[in-house]
Amino acid sequence: MSSTESPDAGTVVPVVPPVRAVRVGAGEALRTASLPGLTLSVRSRPPSRAGLPPALYVHGLGGSSLNWSALMELLADRVDSEALDLPGFGDSPPPDDGDYSLTGHARAVIRYLDASQRGPVHLFGNSMGGAIVTRVAAVRPDLVSTLTLISPALPELRAQRTAWPTALLALPGAARLFVRATQDWTVERRTREVLALCYGDPSRVSPEALAAAVAEQERRAELPYFWDAMARSARGVVDAYTLGGQHSLWRQAERVLAPTLLVYGLRDRLVGHRMAHRASAAFRDSRLLTLVDAGHVAMMEYPEEVARAVIGLLDEVGGGGAGAGAEMDDMAEERDGSGAARG
Repeated sequence: MSSTESPDAGTVVPVVPPVRAVRVGAGEALRTASLPGLTLSVRSRPPSRAGLPPALYVHGLGGSSLNWSALMELLADRVDSEALDLPGFGDSPPPDDGDYSLTGHARAVIRYLDASQRGPVHLFGNSMGGAIVTRVAAVRPDLVSTLTLISPALPELRAQRTAWPTALLALPGAARLFVRATQDWTVERRTREVLALCYGDPSRVSPEALAAAVAEQERRAELPYFWDAMARSARGVVDAYTLGGQHSLWRQAERVLAPTLLVYGLRDRLVGHRMAHRASAAFRDSRLLTLVDAGHVAMMEYPEEVARAVIGLLDEVGGGGAGAGAEMDDMAEERDGSGAARG
Protein backbone atom coordinates (compact mmCIF):
# COMPACT_ATOMS: atom_id res chain seq x y z
CA MET A 1 0.00 0.00 0.00
CA SER A 2 1.42 3.37 -0.97
CA SER A 3 1.60 6.24 1.52
CA THR A 4 -0.64 8.29 -0.76
CA GLU A 5 -3.73 6.10 -0.61
CA SER A 6 -6.81 7.58 1.02
CA PRO A 7 -6.88 7.56 4.83
CA ASP A 8 -9.91 6.93 6.96
CA ALA A 9 -12.35 9.80 7.09
CA GLY A 10 -11.05 12.66 9.21
CA THR A 11 -12.36 16.02 10.31
CA VAL A 12 -14.97 17.37 7.93
CA VAL A 13 -14.37 21.00 7.01
CA PRO A 14 -17.59 23.03 6.77
CA VAL A 15 -18.62 24.44 3.42
CA VAL A 16 -17.50 28.06 3.13
CA PRO A 17 -18.97 30.82 0.99
CA PRO A 18 -17.31 31.42 -2.36
CA VAL A 19 -14.83 34.28 -2.62
CA ARG A 20 -13.70 36.30 -5.58
CA ALA A 21 -11.20 34.53 -7.80
CA VAL A 22 -7.48 35.16 -7.63
CA ARG A 23 -5.84 37.46 -10.17
CA VAL A 24 -5.34 35.97 -13.63
CA GLY A 25 -2.41 37.30 -15.60
CA ALA A 26 -2.34 38.09 -19.29
CA GLY A 27 -2.26 34.91 -21.32
CA GLU A 28 -3.35 32.74 -18.38
CA ALA A 29 -6.57 30.89 -17.69
CA LEU A 30 -8.05 29.69 -14.43
CA ARG A 31 -10.38 26.74 -14.14
CA THR A 32 -11.73 24.39 -11.50
CA ALA A 33 -11.04 20.66 -11.35
CA SER A 34 -13.64 18.77 -9.32
CA LEU A 35 -12.73 15.40 -7.82
CA PRO A 36 -14.59 13.40 -5.18
CA GLY A 37 -14.07 15.26 -1.91
CA LEU A 38 -11.62 17.69 -3.51
CA THR A 39 -11.83 20.83 -5.63
CA LEU A 40 -8.68 22.31 -7.11
CA SER A 41 -8.09 25.59 -8.88
CA VAL A 42 -5.79 25.15 -11.88
CA ARG A 43 -3.89 28.00 -13.54
CA SER A 44 -2.74 27.33 -17.07
CA ARG A 45 -0.80 29.06 -19.81
CA PRO A 46 -1.49 27.71 -23.29
CA PRO A 47 1.73 26.57 -25.01
CA SER A 48 3.05 28.46 -28.01
CA ARG A 49 2.23 25.46 -30.19
CA ALA A 50 0.52 22.11 -29.95
CA GLY A 51 2.27 18.93 -28.95
CA LEU A 52 4.52 20.25 -26.17
CA PRO A 53 4.98 17.98 -23.13
CA PRO A 54 2.95 18.77 -20.00
CA ALA A 55 4.33 20.44 -16.88
CA LEU A 56 2.80 20.86 -13.43
CA TYR A 57 3.86 23.36 -10.76
CA VAL A 58 3.21 23.09 -6.99
CA HIS A 59 3.64 26.08 -4.66
CA GLY A 60 4.84 26.26 -1.06
CA LEU A 61 3.29 27.08 2.31
CA GLY A 62 1.19 30.23 2.06
CA GLY A 63 1.76 30.46 -1.68
CA SER A 64 -0.45 29.86 -4.69
CA SER A 65 -0.29 29.10 -8.39
CA LEU A 66 0.48 32.81 -8.93
CA ASN A 67 4.01 32.11 -7.72
CA TRP A 68 4.73 30.33 -11.01
CA SER A 69 3.36 32.87 -13.50
CA ALA A 70 6.72 34.36 -14.51
CA LEU A 71 8.39 30.99 -15.03
CA MET A 72 5.39 29.56 -16.89
CA GLU A 73 5.56 32.47 -19.34
CA LEU A 74 9.25 31.91 -20.01
CA LEU A 75 8.75 28.19 -20.62
CA ALA A 76 5.73 28.55 -22.94
CA ASP A 77 7.86 27.45 -25.93
CA ARG A 78 8.97 24.29 -24.17
CA VAL A 79 6.13 22.88 -22.07
CA ASP A 80 2.35 22.96 -21.69
CA SER A 81 2.09 24.48 -18.20
CA GLU A 82 -0.44 24.07 -15.41
CA ALA A 83 -0.06 25.20 -11.79
CA LEU A 84 -2.21 23.96 -8.93
CA ASP A 85 -3.60 25.81 -5.95
CA LEU A 86 -3.22 23.21 -3.21
CA PRO A 87 -6.33 22.53 -1.08
CA GLY A 88 -6.99 25.53 1.16
CA PHE A 89 -4.64 27.84 -0.77
CA GLY A 90 -5.04 30.25 -3.64
CA ASP A 91 -8.54 29.76 -5.01
CA SER A 92 -8.91 26.10 -3.92
CA PRO A 93 -11.31 25.45 -1.02
CA PRO A 94 -10.31 23.15 1.86
CA PRO A 95 -10.40 19.39 1.26
CA ASP A 96 -13.56 17.70 2.52
CA ASP A 97 -11.56 15.46 4.88
CA GLY A 98 -9.51 18.31 6.35
CA ASP A 99 -6.26 16.51 5.56
CA TYR A 100 -3.44 19.04 5.20
CA SER A 101 -0.63 16.56 5.80
CA LEU A 102 2.22 16.35 3.34
CA THR A 103 0.83 12.98 2.24
CA GLY A 104 -2.63 14.55 1.87
CA HIS A 105 -1.23 17.27 -0.42
CA ALA A 106 0.78 14.69 -2.39
CA ARG A 107 -2.36 12.61 -2.77
CA ALA A 108 -4.19 15.66 -4.18
CA VAL A 109 -1.46 16.13 -6.81
CA ILE A 110 -1.54 12.44 -7.74
CA ARG A 111 -5.31 12.37 -7.95
CA TYR A 112 -5.29 15.40 -10.23
CA LEU A 113 -2.65 13.89 -12.51
CA ASP A 114 -4.49 10.57 -12.67
CA ALA A 115 -7.82 12.27 -13.40
CA SER A 116 -6.41 14.65 -16.03
CA GLN A 117 -4.31 11.90 -17.65
CA ARG A 118 -1.52 14.44 -18.24
CA GLY A 119 1.28 12.30 -16.85
CA PRO A 120 4.12 11.85 -17.08
CA VAL A 121 4.80 15.55 -16.50
CA HIS A 122 7.75 17.79 -15.89
CA LEU A 123 7.03 18.36 -12.19
CA PHE A 124 8.06 21.50 -10.27
CA GLY A 125 7.87 22.29 -6.55
CA ASN A 126 8.92 25.14 -4.28
CA SER A 127 9.49 24.87 -0.51
CA MET A 128 6.66 22.73 0.92
CA GLY A 129 5.70 22.04 -2.68
CA GLY A 130 9.20 20.66 -3.22
CA ALA A 131 8.68 18.15 -0.42
CA ILE A 132 5.26 17.26 -1.82
CA VAL A 133 6.49 16.56 -5.34
CA THR A 134 9.47 14.62 -4.00
CA ARG A 135 6.98 12.26 -2.39
CA VAL A 136 4.93 12.13 -5.60
CA ALA A 137 8.02 11.29 -7.68
CA ALA A 138 9.06 8.58 -5.22
CA VAL A 139 5.75 6.73 -5.00
CA ARG A 140 4.50 7.34 -8.58
CA PRO A 141 7.53 7.45 -10.88
CA ASP A 142 5.20 6.79 -13.82
CA LEU A 143 3.79 10.31 -13.42
CA VAL A 144 7.10 12.22 -13.54
CA SER A 145 9.41 12.93 -16.50
CA THR A 146 11.73 15.37 -14.72
CA LEU A 147 11.71 16.99 -11.28
CA THR A 148 12.65 20.61 -10.53
CA LEU A 149 12.92 21.54 -6.85
CA ILE A 150 13.36 25.15 -5.76
CA SER A 151 14.40 25.45 -2.09
CA PRO A 152 12.62 22.18 -1.23
CA ALA A 153 11.51 21.80 2.39
CA LEU A 154 13.39 18.60 3.11
CA PRO A 155 14.15 17.72 6.75
CA GLU A 156 16.74 20.03 8.28
CA LEU A 157 17.53 19.31 11.92
CA ARG A 158 19.39 22.57 12.52
CA ALA A 159 17.11 25.06 10.82
CA GLN A 160 18.09 28.71 10.50
CA ARG A 161 16.67 31.00 13.18
CA THR A 162 14.85 32.98 10.51
CA ALA A 163 12.86 29.81 9.73
CA TRP A 164 11.72 29.22 13.33
CA PRO A 165 8.59 31.46 13.20
CA THR A 166 7.28 29.50 10.22
CA ALA A 167 7.88 26.20 12.00
CA LEU A 168 6.17 27.55 15.14
CA LEU A 169 2.96 27.94 13.11
CA ALA A 170 2.63 24.17 13.53
CA LEU A 171 2.04 24.54 17.26
CA PRO A 172 -1.63 24.48 18.37
CA GLY A 173 -2.93 28.02 18.80
CA ALA A 174 0.21 29.66 17.37
CA ALA A 175 -1.59 31.07 14.33
CA ARG A 176 -4.26 32.60 16.57
CA LEU A 177 -1.60 34.19 18.77
CA PHE A 178 0.20 35.58 15.72
CA VAL A 179 -2.98 37.13 14.35
CA ARG A 180 -3.71 38.70 17.71
CA ALA A 181 -0.17 40.02 18.09
CA THR A 182 -0.21 41.60 14.62
CA GLN A 183 -3.80 42.82 14.56
CA ASP A 184 -2.64 46.43 14.25
CA TRP A 185 -0.50 45.71 11.19
CA THR A 186 -1.73 46.98 7.85
CA VAL A 187 -2.06 44.55 4.96
CA GLU A 188 0.88 46.30 3.31
CA ARG A 189 3.07 45.70 6.36
CA ARG A 190 2.11 42.02 6.44
CA THR A 191 2.98 41.77 2.77
CA ARG A 192 6.34 43.49 3.21
CA GLU A 193 7.18 41.12 6.07
CA VAL A 194 6.47 38.15 3.79
CA LEU A 195 8.60 39.64 1.03
CA ALA A 196 11.47 40.25 3.46
CA LEU A 197 11.32 36.60 4.51
CA CYS A 198 11.02 35.12 1.02
CA TYR A 199 13.14 37.40 -1.17
CA GLY A 200 16.91 37.70 -1.16
CA ASP A 201 16.48 41.38 -1.96
CA PRO A 202 12.92 42.67 -1.39
CA SER A 203 13.85 46.05 -2.90
CA ARG A 204 13.73 44.37 -6.33
CA VAL A 205 9.94 44.15 -6.08
CA SER A 206 8.42 46.88 -8.22
CA PRO A 207 5.65 49.15 -6.88
CA GLU A 208 3.18 47.49 -9.27
CA ALA A 209 4.14 44.02 -8.09
CA LEU A 210 3.93 45.12 -4.45
CA ALA A 211 0.43 46.52 -5.01
CA ALA A 212 -0.65 43.23 -6.60
CA ALA A 213 0.81 41.26 -3.69
CA VAL A 214 -0.98 43.50 -1.17
CA ALA A 215 -4.28 42.99 -3.00
CA GLU A 216 -3.73 39.21 -2.92
CA GLN A 217 -2.96 39.26 0.80
CA GLU A 218 -6.10 41.30 1.38
CA ARG A 219 -8.14 38.77 -0.56
CA ARG A 220 -6.72 35.92 1.48
CA ALA A 221 -7.52 37.67 4.75
CA GLU A 222 -11.21 37.32 3.85
CA LEU A 223 -10.98 33.53 3.64
CA PRO A 224 -12.37 31.95 6.81
CA TYR A 225 -10.07 28.95 6.49
CA PHE A 226 -6.79 30.69 5.58
CA TRP A 227 -5.01 30.43 8.94
CA ASP A 228 -6.33 26.93 9.53
CA ALA A 229 -4.87 25.79 6.20
CA MET A 230 -1.57 27.51 7.03
CA ALA A 231 -1.29 26.01 10.52
CA ARG A 232 -2.30 22.49 9.55
CA SER A 233 -0.04 22.45 6.50
CA ALA A 234 2.88 23.71 8.61
CA ARG A 235 2.12 20.93 11.09
CA GLY A 236 2.10 18.47 8.20
CA VAL A 237 5.60 19.56 7.14
CA VAL A 238 6.94 19.29 10.69
CA ASP A 239 5.31 15.87 11.12
CA ALA A 240 6.88 14.69 7.85
CA TYR A 241 10.30 15.73 9.16
CA THR A 242 9.94 13.22 12.01
CA LEU A 243 9.05 10.22 9.86
CA GLY A 244 11.63 7.48 9.51
CA GLY A 245 11.90 4.35 7.44
CA GLN A 246 10.49 4.18 3.92
CA HIS A 247 8.31 7.27 4.50
CA SER A 248 11.29 9.49 5.36
CA LEU A 249 11.56 12.32 2.84
CA TRP A 250 15.30 11.73 2.48
CA ARG A 251 14.70 8.02 1.89
CA GLN A 252 12.07 8.92 -0.71
CA ALA A 253 14.49 11.37 -2.35
CA GLU A 254 16.87 8.45 -2.84
CA ARG A 255 14.07 6.52 -4.59
CA VAL A 256 13.35 9.23 -7.18
CA LEU A 257 14.23 8.01 -10.66
CA ALA A 258 13.49 11.20 -12.61
CA PRO A 259 16.33 13.52 -13.63
CA THR A 260 16.27 16.26 -10.98
CA LEU A 261 17.21 19.95 -11.03
CA LEU A 262 17.88 21.49 -7.60
CA VAL A 263 17.76 25.28 -7.23
CA TYR A 264 18.96 27.01 -4.05
CA GLY A 265 19.56 30.65 -3.12
CA LEU A 266 22.44 31.75 -0.92
CA ARG A 267 20.16 34.37 0.69
CA ASP A 268 17.40 31.90 1.55
CA ARG A 269 16.15 32.60 5.09
CA LEU A 270 13.94 29.51 5.24
CA VAL A 271 15.99 26.67 3.72
CA GLY A 272 19.72 26.70 4.37
CA HIS A 273 21.97 26.45 1.32
CA ARG A 274 23.99 23.77 3.13
CA MET A 275 21.06 21.43 2.40
CA ALA A 276 21.89 21.69 -1.31
CA HIS A 277 24.86 19.36 -0.92
CA ARG A 278 22.85 16.73 0.94
CA ALA A 279 20.08 16.95 -1.65
CA SER A 280 22.58 16.62 -4.51
CA ALA A 281 23.84 13.42 -2.93
CA ALA A 282 20.35 12.06 -2.17
CA PHE A 283 18.77 12.45 -5.62
CA ARG A 284 20.50 9.88 -7.81
CA ASP A 285 20.34 11.88 -11.06
CA SER A 286 20.68 15.48 -9.91
CA ARG A 287 22.17 18.74 -11.08
CA LEU A 288 22.48 21.86 -8.89
CA LEU A 289 21.92 25.56 -9.60
CA THR A 290 22.98 28.00 -6.86
CA LEU A 291 21.87 31.62 -7.22
CA VAL A 292 24.03 33.95 -5.14
CA ASP A 293 21.45 36.71 -4.61
CA ALA A 294 18.27 34.63 -4.54
CA GLY A 295 16.17 33.90 -1.48
CA HIS A 296 13.44 31.31 -1.04
CA VAL A 297 11.46 31.89 -4.24
CA ALA A 298 14.07 31.92 -7.00
CA MET A 299 11.46 31.28 -9.70
CA MET A 300 9.93 34.67 -8.80
CA GLU A 301 13.13 36.61 -8.15
CA TYR A 302 15.24 35.25 -11.02
CA PRO A 303 12.86 33.44 -13.39
CA GLU A 304 15.18 33.85 -16.39
CA GLU A 305 18.05 32.06 -14.65
CA VAL A 306 15.75 29.30 -13.43
CA ALA A 307 14.18 28.97 -16.90
CA ARG A 308 17.60 28.61 -18.52
CA ALA A 309 18.48 25.81 -16.12
CA VAL A 310 15.15 24.09 -16.77
CA ILE A 311 15.66 24.36 -20.53
CA GLY A 312 19.10 22.85 -20.09
CA LEU A 313 17.53 19.93 -18.24
CA LEU A 314 14.87 19.49 -20.91
CA ASP A 315 17.50 19.55 -23.67
CA GLU A 316 19.57 17.02 -21.76
CA VAL A 317 16.73 14.54 -21.41
CA GLY A 318 15.21 15.31 -24.81
CA GLY A 319 11.98 16.88 -23.50
CA GLY A 320 10.21 20.02 -24.64
CA GLY A 321 10.35 22.06 -27.82
CA ALA A 322 13.21 24.26 -28.96
CA GLY A 323 13.72 27.92 -29.60
CA ALA A 324 12.76 29.58 -26.30
CA GLY A 325 16.10 31.26 -25.66
CA ALA A 326 15.80 34.41 -27.79
CA GLU A 327 12.24 35.12 -26.75
CA MET A 328 13.20 34.58 -23.11
CA ASP A 329 15.99 37.15 -23.38
CA ASP A 330 13.48 39.66 -24.78
CA MET A 331 11.16 39.02 -21.85
CA ALA A 332 14.00 39.55 -19.40
CA GLU A 333 14.32 43.15 -20.58
CA GLU A 334 10.61 43.82 -20.06
CA ARG A 335 10.05 42.06 -16.75
CA ASP A 336 9.67 44.21 -13.62
CA GLY A 337 12.17 42.14 -11.63
CA SER A 338 9.87 40.59 -9.07
CA GLY A 339 6.90 38.42 -9.88
CA ALA A 340 5.90 39.63 -6.37
CA ALA A 341 5.77 36.99 -3.69
CA ARG A 342 2.24 35.93 -2.96
CA GLY A 343 2.76 34.19 0.30
